[in-house]
Amino acid sequence: MPDSTSVSKPFERLPTSVLPIHYNINFKPDLQKLVFEGHETIKIEVKNETSVVVLNVLELQVKLARFTREGGLEQNATNIKVSQDDERLILTFDQPLTVGKGELYLEFCGVLNEKMKGFYRSKYTTLEGEVRYAAVTQFEPTDARRAFPCWDEPALKATFDISLIAAKDLVTLSNMNIVSSKPVATNPELKEVQFATSPVMSTYLVAVVVGEFDYVEEQSGDGVQVRVYTPVGKQEQGRFALEVACKALPFYKQYFNIAYPLPKMDLIAISDFSAGAMENWGLVTYRETCLLVDPQNTSADRKQWIALVVGHELAHQWFGNLVTMEWWTHLWLNEGFASFIEFLCVNHLFPEYEIWTQFVTDVYTRALELDALHNSHPIEVPVGHPSEIDEIFDDISYNKGASVIRMLHRFLGDEVFSKGMNTYLTRHMYKNAQTEDLWQALEDASQKPVAAIMSSWTKQKGFPVVSVSCRQDGKNKILSLTQEKFCADGNAEGDNLRWLVPINITTAKSPEQIVKQVLLEAPSMEILIENVEPNEWVKHQLYREADLHEEKDRISRALGAVQDEASIRRVLEFAISDEVRSQDTVFVIISAAMTKAGRELAWQFFKEKKDELQKRYEGGFLISRLVKYVTENFATEEKAQEIGEFFSKNPFPGTERTIQQSLETIRLNEKWLSRDADAIKTYLTSRQ
Repeated sequence: MPDSTSVSKPFERLPTSVLPIHYNINFKPDLQKLVFEGHETIKIEVKNETSVVVLNVLELQVKLARFTREGGLEQNATNIKVSQDDERLILTFDQPLTVGKGELYLEFCGVLNEKMKGFYRSKYTTLEGEVRYAAVTQFEPTDARRAFPCWDEPALKATFDISLIAAKDLVTLSNMNIVSSKPVATNPELKEVQFATSPVMSTYLVAVVVGEFDYVEEQSGDGVQVRVYTPVGKQEQGRFALEVACKALPFYKQYFNIAYPLPKMDLIAISDFSAGAMENWGLVTYRETCLLVDPQNTSADRKQWIALVVGHELAHQWFGNLVTMEWWTHLWLNEGFASFIEFLCVNHLFPEYEIWTQFVTDVYTRALELDALHNSHPIEVPVGHPSEIDEIFDDISYNKGASVIRMLHRFLGDEVFSKGMNTYLTRHMYKNAQTEDLWQALEDASQKPVAAIMSSWTKQKGFPVVSVSCRQDGKNKILSLTQEKFCADGNAEGDNLRWLVPINITTAKSPEQIVKQVLLEAPSMEILIENVEPNEWVKHQLYREADLHEEKDRISRALGAVQDEASIRRVLEFAISDEVRSQDTVFVIISAAMTKAGRELAWQFFKEKKDELQKRYEGGFLISRLVKYVTENFATEEKAQEIGEFFSKNPFPGTERTIQQSLETIRLNEKWLSRDADAIKTYLTSRQ
């Protein structure tokens, strides 16, 4: 392995001079006694003569360690020491291990814990009500060391031969396909199952499952055997996930232009499982609620979620498993990417879901909420001790990571992005990579400064607010853009951060075409857009672009949330334009009337456009709805009198009761403020 002085992670990097080449591991779990036994042979190459070999171990008892040189000379370790604090196994030999190839043989035992990590026991109940157990592994991030002695770091990849000894009637699974299964000679109630040799991979992706399961099976469009394993009697609940998996594998093969490299793909529902799912290569484990669909009871929302989770984990088979992050600092590269491309996959498989319309609320907004805090963290976080890893499995690594990759995907275009992904995966296939390696591949494919752009988003916390103003210069428009860090408490003092923000610009003449693409690099910049008339718009919240009317509805009802007077007036004029259906005009106006900044402007607009609005909606419930919301949020007697006088001179038939209710509400608002405003102010001030 690399010399420990060449890296910046002194705790975890092991001070040993051997390099793992191949693990041959045999497990024998006893589900009733909560123990397992194991032995393994690790083929290694000694790079430098050494008397000490150090591996990772946690909560294991190592009984024997023996090194056999190529040629047959054996050496037993004379001292076997486990350091629980450092999670290390230290083997000392009387004579140095000479340079060359050999095999390290280890016998060990451990506990099938109930911590849902390492090699653990999962409890389930049969259809007959009987309690049973399964043995399951969960090794990410650093818990393979709880199951077998190993070099438990993502960069120290190896091939694996796994075998299992278990009761003959139990299902036995691992990453690879079964190549042999035979009774144990000394006990015919047991069987020994041998799995095929795995590709080169990291220890955290190794997986073993032993238990009672049913399954459904199909071949994917590109010839991979796919099975979904379920609790006994629930195999039909695996049909939907099977459909998703069989479609997703060919999609990723086409998108990455690299075939799935294993002969089978198993997905399995586990009763006790800490995460939502885990992307073990060839054997993905899931919570039952993230995999199983009951056609009679599972909601449409849950089906969409399961499709996303399946898409996420199968994306990892390439991005994470085939090419793996070099160190946990780059965890976001795995999770942020998979959290983005799961939407790309599901949108391709189920376009009727309109899944991108949910990205903003399910992913983007959650990232903003956390990243607006002063106590957020950058996407890319330096990691030293293994205990630091779990804390960064959060909305920044997953959701902000996904959001910035979506921004990059949109900036580069799908075709270029796909080409760059193929370059990245091909360059680092069966190896490890860092964040910068991905940027380099995408930069090579696009000829754009990807590394500079993305480093500004991954290496510093927070995000910018970009403000845009416009002025006319003859037949041209000049856009003024400024950026500043957004903070939830409004206090960005001392945060003089700047981002490289990709900006795409369209105009009214060609709304579907990007007329200019720029990078906002400085705190502010100006952009010249040529041949744009004074009354033409220059922009890109999406209303004109959306095909789904539900999405248009969401966008239009958010327009009124702007704060400056000029923008609010533009929203109100837009509401009665030909671009907005009459049925929706009311709700765009209401969106402005419901804000403090827009309340008065919406009321004045209503009065100015009274004749047009009455002509559109006379006698219908929409005019009553509009009258209610443009009037009832005031809180002074003067405004109540003004509104009352207006409607007495300009009657709107069918709104009489609504007007009286609004006037009463306005006066109640005034009384509430006069009675309680000072007390509430005092209370809130005293609580600070």
